[in-house]
Amino acid sequence: MSDVKKIATRDSYGNALVELGAEHDNVIVLDADLAAATKTGTFKKVYPERHIDCGIAEGNMMGIAAGLSTTGIVPFASTFAMFAAGRAFEQVRNSIGYPHLNVKIGATHAGISVGEDGASHQCNEDIALMRTIPGMVILNPSDDVEAKACVKAAYEHDGPVYLRFGRLAVPVINDRPDYKFELGKGVVLREGKDITIVATGLCVNSALEAAEKLAADGIDAKVINIHTIKPLDEELIVAAAKETGKVVTVEEHSVIGGLGSAVCDALAEKAPTPVKKIGMQDVFGESGPAAALLAKYQLDGEGVYQQVKEFYNK
Repeated sequence: MSDVKKIATRDSYGNALVELGAEHDNVIVLDADLAAATKTGTFKKVYPERHIDCGIAEGNMMGIAAGLSTTGIVPFASTFAMFAAGRAFEQVRNSIGYPHLNVKIGATHAGISVGEDGASHQCNEDIALMRTIPGMVILNPSDDVEAKACVKAAYEHDGPVYLRFGRLAVPVINDRPDYKFELGKGVVLREGKDITIVATGLCVNSALEAAEKLAADGIDAKVINIHTIKPLDEELIVAAAKETGKVVTVEEHSVIGGLGSAVCDALAEKAPTPVKKIGMQDVFGESGPAAALLAKYQLDGEGVYQQVKEFYNK
């Protein structure tokens, strides 16, 4: 994969904000003393008058964003996922979610691929937390192309949106003419008849790598990219489950409350199907190189391949 272009989706976020700012003068970006890390500093350089550093006060930042949104401004409140979804949960719930305000939350450094920052900063619970807030849209892009599309879609959507970005540079897999982003709609990246792999975020690439390895074993895996966790594309997932008979979900997040849980909720009601959830198995992460951590917790291509193969053969 060394010859494949790799870009961290947090970089995509910063670049997309600049593009959005050029098109819409009502875009205001807020940050909590992490502009260099979240890449909102890219926006600040071009539009300093439209960037607000709220300091290390994430809850206060969410309140400011909520207030700004009532004046016709579209605020993008940015910080690490651990702080956006974790520390500021009450303010996001009560000040943004409850009144259903038009605030966009740019959460970077999600999942264990944060690496050396360790378990305190590796947020594997944010999707679960945000799913519980009524009306909250959750976007988790797989690469640079999709991340930029998510930012644009978030702006165009009227209501609160949680955008999840990563620190680790990941392969660009959607750089093709036929790629189309539609909020709430999954994307079939590979057709298959034996088993369905439903993945999100950086794990979409892992799922594609796993599918290649499975094909060599004679297992034909269908791969679906779910960039919108909520609202979930239940129609696509149910159809795939009926077609293949088994479903595997893959996410850089806890298997409790994330994509896996959302898929199971849908299938339990509409098409009961055996499901294996691949993700963080009710454990905290640890400090270490991102690639090594993804391998240890079996979220890389090889790890996903081994788990899907074992599940398929049962």
